[in-house]
Amino acid sequence: MKVVVTGAAGMIGSNIVHGLNAQGIDDVIAVDDLTDGPKYRNLLGAKLSDYFDKGEFYKRFANGDFGKVDAVLHQGACSDTMEHDGRFMLDTNYRCSKDLLDACQAQGTRLLYASSAATYGGSDSFREEPAFERPLNVYGYSKLLFDNVVRRMLPHNRSQVAGFRYFNVYGPREQHKGRMASVAFHHFNQFRETGKVKLFGEYGGYGPGEQNRDFVFVDDVVAVNLWFLQHPGQSGIFNLGTGRAQPFNDVAEATVNASRALKGEPALPLAELVAKGFIEYIEFPQALVGKYQSHTQADLSRLRATGCDHAFTDVAGGVKRYVDWLATTR
Repeated sequence: MKVVVTGAAGMIGSNIVHGLNAQGIDDVIAVDDLTDGPKYRNLLGAKLSDYFDKGEFYKRFANGDFGKVDAVLHQGACSDTMEHDGRFMLDTNYRCSKDLLDACQAQGTRLLYASSAATYGGSDSFREEPAFERPLNVYGYSKLLFDNVVRRMLPHNRSQVAGFRYFNVYGPREQHKGRMASVAFHHFNQFRETGKVKLFGEYGGYGPGEQNRDFVFVDDVVAVNLWFLQHPGQSGIFNLGTGRAQPFNDVAEATVNASRALKGEPALPLAELVAKGFIEYIEFPQALVGKYQSHTQADLSRLRATGCDHAFTDVAGGVKRYVDWLATTR
């Protein structure tokens, strides 16, 4: 099987590459922009058949220069939710994806691509239906625009097209993302450097640290992508989260206790972690008022209807695995 992974040096893309290799798939063409050179570390140890800069790949793929490609796992995008340049965002996330979709359909190549839970924005329901899609930023809009193109063509698709609305993904190989890295990553570094983790205080009707998200471990994201790769008859747009919202307090508690365990120290309950100053609440920033999702929780009905019964990791288990990884790779 010949597979292309775009955004291959990014967090999800690189984990997908390693996941493909673990299944014996090593004819993998990696596509990315390595202007940020240190991202190459995410691909160390990976088996690749070729690498192309994104500026070269898309035109050559549309021209059929790579022969028969079985599937493209399209993870390449600008995922900075604070990016306000709409022209750049739509060119990168929409137009590039649309051209890739057209080329895949023309060549009979399957396309599995990254959408985002940011398409729901201000909604309080998270089902893959237009009534609940209210993006709060141009990033979410760019993803929704492409999802809507996919919806229009699905009744006539010539090969598999599956989009995944990722919720809050965390896990290995995200160190290059800076401020856009997961809260688990930032909590680990805060605790290592200062001995405490900071969380937002009250906001949106939620108590301190009680705003909640659907946090999904990157290994689970990879597993679902690979399940669809093995089931070419399944097309559509699907939520990819755990189906269970958990508060930021859970992430902080799991991070601190996993870090303490590395030093042989016992786990403590949340109340004691707060009382001892290991977790601290700060005022909610004015810059995020009205632009912040206080609650997300994937409705997995459509995903489960395909027959995908993958069991997702909860925050305690996923964060423990992640902290152990961070502690041994830094």
